Amino acid sequence: MSTPKQVLEFCAKHDVQFVDLRFMDLPGVWQHMSFPIGQLKEESFSEGLGFDASSIRGWQSIHESDMLLMPDPAWPVLDPFTSAPTLILFGDAVDPVTAQPYGRDPRWVAKRAQDYLQASGIADTACFGAEAEFFIFDNVRFDQRENHGYFYIDAEEGRWNSGREDDNLGYRPRFKEGYFPVPPTDHYQDLRSEMVLKMQAAGLQVECHHHEVATAGQAEIDLRFDTLLKSADSMQLYKYIAKMTAYQYGKTVTFMPKPLFQDNGSGMHTHQSLWKDGQPLFAGDQYAGLSQLALYYIGGLLKHARALAAFIAPTTNSYKRLVPGYEAPVNLAYSKRNRSAACRIPMYSSSPKSKRVEFRPPDPSCNTYLAFAAMLMAGLDGVKNKLDPGQPLDKDIFELSAEELALVPSMPGALDESLDELAQDHAFLLAGGVFTQDLIDTWIEYKRLKEVDAIRLRPHPYEFALYYDI
Repeated sequence: MSTPKQVLEFCAKHDVQFVDLRFMDLPGVWQHMSFPIGQLKEESFSEGLGFDASSIRGWQSIHESDMLLMPDPAWPVLDPFTSAPTLILFGDAVDPVTAQPYGRDPRWVAKRAQDYLQASGIADTACFGAEAEFFIFDNVRFDQRENHGYFYIDAEEGRWNSGREDDNLGYRPRFKEGYFPVPPTDHYQDLRSEMVLKMQAAGLQVECHHHEVATAGQAEIDLRFDTLLKSADSMQLYKYIAKMTAYQYGKTVTFMPKPLFQDNGSGMHTHQSLWKDGQPLFAGDQYAGLSQLALYYIGGLLKHARALAAFIAPTTNSYKRLVPGYEAPVNLAYSKRNRSAACRIPMYSSSPKSKRVEFRPPDPSCNTYLAFAAMLMAGLDGVKNKLDPGQPLDKDIFELSAEELALVPSMPGALDESLDELAQDHAFLLAGGVFTQDLIDTWIEYKRLKEVDAIRLRPHPYEFALYYDI
């Protein structure tokens, strides 16, 4: 943790010339504005820096555009990519008239979730650890107009590039067989290592990196768990560094959940646990070494999972991933070790500090501030109301009979369905003022208008293959 004075001393020590103030729009894309370092003073951290919020997606109307960004001194980061020495600071939006935190600022939501947890007396710390997956491509082209629509992906690892005359040496992971092959089949060992080194230099704690199951450069870099807010902040740096490092290598990275047909999509399995006074609360003598509190937390996740989907799998593309047969957790159950369950209890270690629940439906297209806060609120609702998660399902869910499967609840099948669920089930998010009704209404309206309707109204290229000659 740093103070404003320490941040300025840090800038002087490293000859920083610009400060880059970053914040999150509602859909989940990092935004920024840069100031010459002379504009950053100690009072800037309490008085804020002005900006126009009307041009930020899902934020203010034009007649209420003036907002303040309050730099957070807690985590100053030197940008590893800019030519001029630049300091990255996380910012929080404040209404200049009321001097109150802005209700649609996702980072404030994460902060309020942490405050609500502490006020509840249940725990004082929520730890989150996200395993974000992504694809590395060589080239991507896409367009959508009134008379055409297409996308085209090229990747040197892709199974479809066998006819390429140049840069084709034959080593390519097969579909669904990309997990853990050594180079040269794994083309991107050095690129991922470079990403990791830059992440570590920025202060991220990296545990490992590897090729993922899909072909065409699917990758995973795992970060060590941290507090909810720090983990959400870390994921923004993670995405920025992964994209920029690939860009420097002439590659492109996407966190889109399902860019490839007939191959695995990218998830963001999220490990969660509660702590109090430095002691883990999820360890006990119940199923899989969990405490009763942990089971109630799982009960909350499972009960509210269909509404959570609107925040943790928030794109129309997310539901191309959440389908049976691609290791995606469609069905809502819990189990130890079983990766086909929505809630998995890892069994690598018997240490009480390692006890946690891994919630598997989220994907990396989510706004991590909102997603982490929503998952915490669902889990806490389970603890407060002692929600029984039922019996564990220690079977391969994808091998269940139709009769058995009919008894297992499932995730929504589309974004519009998840938004309907959120509209009906969001009281647990409003507790303690963590989420506001305005934010939830704005989220549902934005997603329906800008994404669900936008996709629904456009002809799909495959419809021509199906129907042109009808």
